[in-house]
Amino acid sequence: MTLLPLQVAAIALIRDRTVLMVTARGREVHYMPGGKIDPGETAAQAAAREAHEEVSLTLDPSALEELFEVRTLAHGQEEGRMVHMRVFRARTDAVPVPSAEVGALHWVTTADADRC
Repeated sequence: MTLLPLQVAAIALIRDRTVLMVTARGREVHYMPGGKIDPGETAAQAAAREAHEEVSLTLDPSALEELFEVRTLAHGQEEGRMVHMRVFRARTDAVPVPSAEVGALHWVTTADADRC
């Protein structure tokens, strides 16, 4: 049986040549704020919703700029399950605040890529 790929969306908030990443409570792996796209939701709407849920940013989905899509094996899922992640650039001067599900915020550079 072929598993359908997970459809997810994420936010890339870039400032001063760094990008915002988060870690979940009790985890060390960095990831961009984001999550699964809900039924009836566009990828941009999902990215904006997840940004609000994870880092308290209020973003207009129509103002998000799609940067790229990643297609890879899904981490922590059934063997062979794929994830399709659409990444959107967010432009805001608002200060991100971690939610209860987020352990910490990290502004990272390419030197931190091994943590992602």
